[in-house]
Amino acid sequence: MKNQKKNSIQANHAFDDPMLARQLFGEQNRNLHRIASSLAISLHSRGDQLLMEGETSQVQLARKVLDQLYGLLRKGYPVYPNDIDYAVQAIQANDKVNLKEIFLDTIYVTANKRCITPKNPNQKSYIEAIRNHDIVFGIGPAGTGKTYLAMAMAVAALSRGEVNRIILTRPAVEAGESLGFLPGDLAEKIDPYLRPLYDALHDMMKFEKAEGFIQQGVIEVAPLAFMRGRTLNDAFIILDEAQNTTTEQMKMFLTRIGFNSKTIVTGDVTQIDLPSKKKSGLLQAVDILQDIEGIAFTFFDQKDVVRHHIVRRIINAYEKLQAKENGMEELRPQLP
Repeated sequence: MKNQKKNSIQANHAFDDPMLARQLFGEQNRNLHRIASSLAISLHSRGDQLLMEGETSQVQLARKVLDQLYGLLRKGYPVYPNDIDYAVQAIQANDKVNLKEIFLDTIYVTANKRCITPKNPNQKSYIEAIRNHDIVFGIGPAGTGKTYLAMAMAVAALSRGEVNRIILTRPAVEAGESLGFLPGDLAEKIDPYLRPLYDALHDMMKFEKAEGFIQQGVIEVAPLAFMRGRTLNDAFIILDEAQNTTTEQMKMFLTRIGFNSKTIVTGDVTQIDLPSKKKSGLLQAVDILQDIEGIAFTFFDQKDVVRHHIVRRIINAYEKLQAKENGMEELRPQLP
C-alpha cells in the first residue's frame, strides 16, 4: 500500500459461517463501517472474508470486537447497531472483557419481545449488586441506565412473584409553597415529577397492563413525601433523582424498608437542585453508609453512558466547562 504508516498493518480475518458473517457485517456492511469509524481503521469484506487495515493496536482491537460479536450471534443474540458501540467501548476499556457474560445476562423480556440486558461491565456489576444486596445505590450521570435497569429488575421480580408490589418514587424539589400555585389537583401537580418513571414502566410492559397494576396498587408511583410513616414489606422500591433528597428525607426513606424488600436509590451528584443551604441526602449517604453490610454502591461515569453517543460527548463537554470554571480537574466529587 502506498504511503502506509509505519505502525500500520494489513490483516485478513475469516469466519466459518457465511450467514452469521453477513449478520455480523450488517446490511451493506453498516456494522463494519461503524467499527471502522470508531477505531479509525479500514474494513473491507469479500464473502465471509475481511481485510483489516490500520494501526496495529486498533486492528487487533477490531479483531477482538468482531470475534466477540460473532460469538454473540452464535448464541442467538441479535446484535443491534448500538451494541456495536457498546462492544467497542467495553473492549477498548478492557480487552479481556467477555461480552457474553454481559450481553447474554437477560434481565427482562419486554412486551414487544426486546431483551433488556446490561451493556457494559459497570452495568453488569450494578445488576449483580441488585441481585445480592438489599439496598443498592446507583450513582452517575444521565444515560448510564441507573433507573432503567433498576426498573427492569423490579418488573422481573414482580413477574416471578418475588415481591408483591413495586414502588417508584422521586423527590419533588418544588413541592413546597410553589407547588400550591400550580393548576390542577394534587395528582396533576406532581405528575411532571413522576413522568420519567411512567415512561420507563410503559417501555417494559403494555400500557393497559401497567395501568391495571397502577389501579390495583400493585405498582405505585408517588412523590417521596408519600413514603413518610409507612413500612414497605414485600416490595421492590426505587428512589430516583435521590440527589435532590434532603438528609432528613433520605433517612426517612431508608428507614421505611420492611421485610422481603429490595431498594434501589439512583441519582446524579452533579445535578443537585436543592437550595444552596440544604445538603443532599445522597451525598451524606455516600459518606456514612458504605461500610454497612447489605448495602452496595455502584458508581457510573460518562464512559458508561448508553444513550446516543453524542450524550457522552455532551456530558464530557459540560464536565470540562465546570472544571474550568471551578478551577478543578474534575467536576465529579471524589467518589470511590
